Parts: sequence; structure tokens; C-alpha cells
Amino acid sequence: MIKKFFDWLKQPLGLIAVGIVFLGVFSAVAYGIYLTQQTPEQPIQFPHRTHVAFGIQCLYCHPGASKGPAAGLPSQAKCWACHNQIAKTQTSALLAPLKDAVINGESIQWVPVAIVPDFVQFNHRAHVAAGRNCEECHGDMSQVDIAQNPQVFNMGWCLNCHIEAAGDDQEKLVKLSDCGTCHY
Repeated sequence: MIKKFFDWLKQPLGLIAVGIVFLGVFSAVAYGIYLTQQTPEQPIQFPHRTHVAFGIQCLYCHPGASKGPAAGLPSQAKCWACHNQIAKTQTSALLAPLKDAVINGESIQWVPVAIVPDFVQFNHRAHVAAGRNCEECHGDMSQVDIAQNPQVFNMGWCLNCHIEAAGDDQEKLVKLSDCGTCHY
């Protein structure tokens, strides 16, 4: 039975079937990768451009970046501390979810934008301590409203940055390009 199946695969119709299956699987994988790079829908369409224009620094809303692995997200109390002083907040449709969350004592369920796989250990603190600016990875937030990935976060992209950061220092290159630096 198996021999007949393999003999059929060698025939032109079998080869066409294999080609169609291959194209189907390849298309599904490509579409899956494409979906991972799309900006997720957020509970509030947060306008980064507006907040950056007011001079609000990244670390004000994302203080965890300088203290630990995760940048963190601001609580609605932090957002409300500024917005309850702005008259427009009371009538803005954009800010209605924030106002409702504060009134009802609920948390805003933000959806992470830049996610690394579970087998990668990324620490914001180490990058901030090394003098990296948020814009180097996350792009210029003064040019976007909703946060999005400006590039594909993958091992090659990160490794190129590590190699560039090491420069001619061989000892630093060994540390920054060692697998255990990010995979532990």
C-alpha cells in the first residue's frame, strides 16, 4: 500500500499534489508570521505622538524599563492623574474607556506589542544601563499614534545590534554574542 502511494507521488499528478500541499503549508506559515508582526487592537487607541509632543518621557509611563526586565504599563490611576485635570477628558470619546475604568475601579487590559518567545530572556534594564534609547528598538514614537513594531524582532536583528555594540572589543563581543546572554 505504501509502495503504491510513493509510486503515485512520482507520477506528474502526484508531484502536482505535493507542490500544492507545499504551497499551502508555506502560505500558512508566511501568513502566521505576518500576523505576529501586526499591531494588536488596544482597549484605548493611545496616541503616543500626542504624549511625546507634550514632552512626556518613555520612562514616565514605562518605569520598569530602567528597573527590571519588563518596561511595564502605566496604571489607569497614573493616566487619570493627568487626564482628570483636562476638561476635554470628560467629553472625549477616545478617553471614555479610561474614564469608565477609573469610575468602575477596573484595570485596563493592554495588549503587549513587542513580545519575545518564551525561550528568550530580554531585560530592558540591561539595555537602558548600556545607554540604549527606547527609539532604537521601538522606533520614533513622536511619529506614530498607536504603538507598533518598526521592525521584525528576531534573533538576527538583536545579534547584529550586539555585534555592533561590541565594536572591536573581543571580550565584549564574546559576552554579547554568547547564546547564554539571551537564552537562559
